[in-house]
Amino acid sequence: MTEKRAKFTQMVDGDAEDYSIIAASNAEDYNHLADKVIDHLKMLENDYGGFQVDRLTHSLQTATRAHRDGRDDEYVVCALIHDIGDNLAPANHAELAATILQPFVSDENYWIVKHHGIFQGYYFFEFLGLDKNMRDKYADEPFFDSCREFCEKYDQNSFDPDYDTLDLEYFIPMVKDLFKKPKRSIYLQS
Repeated sequence: MTEKRAKFTQMVDGDAEDYSIIAASNAEDYNHLADKVIDHLKMLENDYGGFQVDRLTHSLQTATRAHRDGRDDEYVVCALIHDIGDNLAPANHAELAATILQPFVSDENYWIVKHHGIFQGYYFFEFLGLDKNMRDKYADEPFFDSCREFCEKYDQNSFDPDYDTLDLEYFIPMVKDLFKKPKRSIYLQS
């Protein structure tokens, strides 16, 4: 069976039927999105980036710590994929992860993931000749303390090869549940 496709070659020539076909195809993508996220997480395995543990283990440790601290599943999944962009977008990995999460999570969790890179800098920027307090430019933001806490309690301390880390399989049901359907469309936000 041939997949239905829009008739146009330029978007300006599309009609309601064309965009209905495209919308249905896009809706179908959500059935596979969680698997794509999981596959990309697996790409972090054996990528150490100079750390004691590989990037997947770091992500798993961050999520494990959040889970053991009683955080809800949405927060735990955010902790799990906060660094998913490390090997694809090293200069703006936090923004990449936040963009993936934005339609599926609360404004607070989105903000935490989007800004965690600068907040994490509190622990090392001075050694690179940068201002370790760069995060202070966000001091008046409503989620400042939440992001500071995320980095302090779950992110900066998750490079321990001896930590009893939960494996990826443990988190897969949470990932699949989160990415079932977006809570909102970024196109409908102002």
